[in-house]
Amino acid sequence: MKWLSVMGMAGALLFAASAARAQQVKTVFVIALENHNWTQPANQFGPKVQQIYKNPNAPFINSLVDGSATVVINGAPVKISRQVAYAAAYHNAMATADGSNPHIHPSEPNYIWAEAGDNFGVQNDNDPYSPKGQTVQDTSQHLSALLTKAGKVWRSYQEDIDLASNDAGQLTNIPLPRDRWSVPLVSFTGSFAPGFSNAYNGSNQYAYATKHDPMAFFVDTNGDELTTLKDPMASHYAPLQQLAVDLASGAVGDYNWITPNLYNDMHTALDGGYQGLTGDAANIKQGDDFVRQIVPLIMSSKAYQDGGAIIIWCDESERDGDVADNPDRFDHTIPEIIISPLAHPNVNSVPYASALNFTHSSDLRTMQEIFHAGPPAGDASNSLDLSDLFQAGAIVAKP
Repeated sequence: MKWLSVMGMAGALLFAASAARAQQVKTVFVIALENHNWTQPANQFGPKVQQIYKNPNAPFINSLVDGSATVVINGAPVKISRQVAYAAAYHNAMATADGSNPHIHPSEPNYIWAEAGDNFGVQNDNDPYSPKGQTVQDTSQHLSALLTKAGKVWRSYQEDIDLASNDAGQLTNIPLPRDRWSVPLVSFTGSFAPGFSNAYNGSNQYAYATKHDPMAFFVDTNGDELTTLKDPMASHYAPLQQLAVDLASGAVGDYNWITPNLYNDMHTALDGGYQGLTGDAANIKQGDDFVRQIVPLIMSSKAYQDGGAIIIWCDESERDGDVADNPDRFDHTIPEIIISPLAHPNVNSVPYASALNFTHSSDLRTMQEIFHAGPPAGDASNSLDLSDLFQAGAIVAKP
């Protein structure tokens, strides 16, 4: 009996040591896309808002989940679908099976929700300090503030911000020096100076939308409307071009939010269309091409390879039929794809598809668990985390 007891203790210690060695997620990259369902009951690929799943205009995103994705990483082709898992039942914030729930729309309330588990009554897309009505929030109970309190670093990489102008005052696609970066609190669109173009779609158009930059809506992480170049929060916001620099040097944050511009996030079609496509087909292809280019850039980095995770996220569900259609029913799902060395193993040689019901609150809870950043904020306390999409032990909540 004594021998069995000793053996039992040894087994327990061995199990504990093994669990302690299990690698956990260390660094997160969220790529935010816009205004599309993953699946929807009608108009899957018709003239209105199309779904992403099996859409021929989203070949890269679909290759991730069908097991065929290959990208070039550090000069060599790599099959990456073995590092992919996705949610088959990810829904809009507050969605219910029959759609009888508070509706969290349009885009901005969902970005705020992703930060805080609440939209604080915001139901519009106003800039934080807009004269049409301010949407800024004065609370410290949101992710980026809680990350700072936990000693973690967060970054907001935003396409088309902090760009230099030519002598005629026209914007170029060249970022300003770091000491001239600011917190981007005002949205803007336009065309680049002659000779300059977007790195991902080749167009001459730029479009930054503050509504897609969640950290900018909180006083303690947006500089409280400061406009000077000495704003202490400006160092957290970087032009998207800086991402490649930070990946190469190991200077990315623990948590990195990446927002493409309004064209590359599937929100808006470029003037004149894209690769022969117009309307929603063009929107989807623009976003798919962006993801196809940005994912291998991240995967090539040490930050990704050593416990990293990429989350391809979409802000809200959409009506796919007439105005009576309710996008908050469970028959409308939203894209949520994770790419990580710690992803749930493939099942039958294809990426694992979780059937659990997730929302933006699930992402928030997961980030707070990964980084031990306070108790669950807002609705995160009512939600499942995303651990079903990862290997056992990859996400461990602090006791």
